[in-house]
Amino acid sequence: MSSSIDKIKGLANEAVGNVKQGIGNATDNDKLNAEGKAQELKGEAQRTTGDVKDGAKHVADKVTGKT
Repeated sequence: MSSSIDKIKGLANEAVGNVKQGIGNATDNDKLNAEGKAQELKGEAQRTTGDVKDGAKHVADKVTGKT
């Protein structure tokens, strides 16, 4: 998966997770709140993966002289 796709999926998961947490808090639904937090963390991990891929590509480009 490309770094851009990882970042987009990460942002989407973070957004959905935040919505679930908000609804869970508003309705006193601990399960939904926990699901939202888990999805938010998954999104953060996906975004981080995208950032790492970008960094690795940048380093590889420098080493091979593509920059």
